[in-house]
Amino acid sequence: MTFWEHLDELRKVIFRSFAVLIVLMVAFFLCKEIVFDGVVLAPLTDDFFVYRWLDDLLALMGLPALKPFAVTLVNIDLAAQFFTHVRMAFWLAVIIALPFLLYQIWLFVRPALYDREKKAAEAAFSMASLLFYVGLAVGYVIVFPLTLRFLGTYQVSESVANQISLGSYIGMFLKMNLIMGVVFELPALAYMLSRIGIINRQMLRRFRKYAVVIALAVSAIITPSGDAFTMIVVALPIYMLYEVSIRLCGSETRREDLAETKTTDIQ
Repeated sequence: MTFWEHLDELRKVIFRSFAVLIVLMVAFFLCKEIVFDGVVLAPLTDDFFVYRWLDDLLALMGLPALKPFAVTLVNIDLAAQFFTHVRMAFWLAVIIALPFLLYQIWLFVRPALYDREKKAAEAAFSMASLLFYVGLAVGYVIVFPLTLRFLGTYQVSESVANQISLGSYIGMFLKMNLIMGVVFELPALAYMLSRIGIINRQMLRRFRKYAVVIALAVSAIITPSGDAFTMIVVALPIYMLYEVSIRLCGSETRREDLAETKTTDIQ
C-alpha cells in the first residue's frame, strides 16, 4: 500500500471509532438517572452494595458493622452539572467501546506485522480488553469506595465540615477507576513484549524485589488517603499482576525463535 492508501485506511478507522463513540455517548447522556443515581453516585451512601457486603462479612466475623456513612455533594458552578453530565457520557462511551476501538487499531496495524507478531498482538489485544474491565471493577468495588469513606469523613477538626464539590468527586471517581483499568493492562503488555523478544521470564524474576517497591509507590499515588490498609489493598493486586506477567512471559529462547521466524518470513 502507498502512503495515501495507508492514510485512507487510518481515516476509515478514525471515522468508525468516532461514530461508535458518538452513538454510545448520546445513549448514556439520555440515561442520566441510571448513570448517576445507579452507578456514579451510588458509593455516596450506605445503600451501596459494597458497604452492605462488608457489613455482612463483619457480622459473620463477629465484628461491629461499619459506621453510618453519607456524603452530600455541593455545586457552586453554574454550568458544572451539565458539563459533568457530558463528561461522564463521553468516558462511559469510551469504556464500553474499548473492545471495538482496540479491534480497529488491530485492523490498521496487522498488515505491518510478521505472522508470529500477529499472533502475539491478537492475543494481547483480546487480553487487554478483559483486563481493563477487571481493573475497572477492582477500582469501583474496592479502591474508590475505601478511599471515599476515608477522605469523605476525615476531619482535622470537628469545627471544619466537609463540603465536597461535584467536580472534585467526579474527578476522583474517573481518575482512580481509569488508572486501575490501565494498571491492569500490565500482563497484556508483558505478554506482547515477551512474544516479540523484548523481555523474558528471567528478566522479570530478577526485578521482582523492585516490583514490590513499585507496587507500593503506585498504590500510594492511586490512593491519596495515606492509611496503610488502603495502600496494601491496592498494592496487593498490582503485585499479583506482576506475578501473572511472569507466568505469561516466555523464556530467553523467544528472541532466538523470533529472529528465525523473521528470517524465514523475509526469505
